[in-house]
Amino acid sequence: MEHNSSIYREYLRILEQELVPAFGCTEPIAIAYAAALAAQTLGERPDRLLVEASGNIIKNVKSVIVPNTGGMKGIQAAAAAGVVSGRPEDKLELLEGLTEEQRGEIRDYLQTADIRIQKAGGCRTFDLTVTVWAGNREARVRIADSHTNVVLVEKNGEILRTAGTDEEGSQAEAKSSLSMEGIVDFALTARLDDVKQVLDRQIEYNMAIAEEGMKHAYGANVGKVLLAAYGDDVKIRARAKAAAGSDARMNGCELPVVINSGSGNQGITVSVPVIEYARELGAGEEQLYRALLISNLTAIHLKEGIGRLSAYCGAVSAGTGAGAGIAYLLGGGYEEIIHTVVNTLANVSGIVCDGAKASCAAKIASAVDAGILGYYMYRNGQEFVDGDGIVKKGVESTIANVARLGRDGMRDTDREILDIMIG
Repeated sequence: MEHNSSIYREYLRILEQELVPAFGCTEPIAIAYAAALAAQTLGERPDRLLVEASGNIIKNVKSVIVPNTGGMKGIQAAAAAGVVSGRPEDKLELLEGLTEEQRGEIRDYLQTADIRIQKAGGCRTFDLTVTVWAGNREARVRIADSHTNVVLVEKNGEILRTAGTDEEGSQAEAKSSLSMEGIVDFALTARLDDVKQVLDRQIEYNMAIAEEGMKHAYGANVGKVLLAAYGDDVKIRARAKAAAGSDARMNGCELPVVINSGSGNQGITVSVPVIEYARELGAGEEQLYRALLISNLTAIHLKEGIGRLSAYCGAVSAGTGAGAGIAYLLGGGYEEIIHTVVNTLANVSGIVCDGAKASCAAKIASAVDAGILGYYMYRNGQEFVDGDGIVKKGVESTIANVARLGRDGMRDTDREILDIMIG
């Protein structure tokens, strides 16, 4: 790919926009961010809050710990933490600097403030509005489609900002140019200096939380169970460390991660198994970077048609990306990579998302396992072909079918999951 071409610059922009740090599960952090921005707009600490959130946001906030709050869970805790933090400029990292004194303030604030929750209307899977009041003064912030895409800021009925979609519009336009052929071309020809900073940060952050998850007890300890049951072969270790990172993140570990497609779990899944394989194989820095480019961009490509939030588990897209990156590290070229993608999607595309919680780690382990199996199937002359269920001839046709399944076919599933979870 020509380095001065528009598509090369678009691919770089996708990486810069998607691979960003986040402190804690991104849905509660989005609520905290909206609440912090609303309180800042109001100009004083509110005594009442209304959080209107789409079902997928409610689903993903219900069971995870809000980071740096001393173990608090839920939408009210996330909103209160955002108000107390007072740092909306830090976006998805705004809770990282909370002090012990502020944690006490959050607990007190939850006792005194009236914080109400309401399911948002409309059909957007990611829709969040936080309205705050102090006396008869009011401010409102709305975020739509992705975690930091502010589309409305309002104070006392006066609109201060609307349709903050310039960045998101550019992002959507850039992502529409993604294809497996373009991804592999970009990954194999990219100047390493152009991607080094963003990938180094991903390696540092995501391996740190994976190692933390392996050292200590978090959640269901899926990583430790895998190693104890199956040994420390790299195929197991790759799954175990990714699962451990998720277990830590879902259960209160106060370390940041670099996300992918708006998700920290997906960010861990696309990176940790690839890094673990690179270390096992003695791969050089260049090989690792190029493998991570394939993994990250494949996952983003798969998610763009599905949407940020869905009943379709995002670990599947990320595990598919990891399989593609591992295929490259094991000597695979374009054909091996795309057949790994198809074989993986044919296997585990039925995994549902029932919110962010401890079982995400087990789903990650399954998705990464499917990605690795997908590569070894093709290497041994086996593959799923056109007509095998949702598989169609051509990798992009299969990806389009998966997008349709996750975006359209699982809407009713999404509603049923939410009804089951919240009664």
